[in-house]
Amino acid sequence: MQYVLIIHQVESYPAWKTLFDQAAEIRKRAGEISYQLLRYDTDANRIVHFSAWSSLDDARRFFESAALVEIREQAGVIAPEFIYLQEIEHEVL
Repeated sequence: MQYVLIIHQVESYPAWKTLFDQAAEIRKRAGEISYQLLRYDTDANRIVHFSAWSSLDDARRFFESAALVEIREQAGVIAPEFIYLQEIEHEVL
């Protein structure tokens, strides 16, 4: 499985979340399979988006697209950090 971990500051979580939800269908068409949202316990506007993707190439194309850059600007995203990951092991304890 391939994953993307994104850490970013947003101006306002509720405003960001509205646009995030509106983009669900385009994320799905781009290859996102599932996601988790987390936030820092000391900063409600510091968001972690962890998602599974059909391929890392699909994820890179999506996250680096001009359309998504514009959506991030509209959503108030500040300095996103993208980390592309390949699973090597998964276990439940």
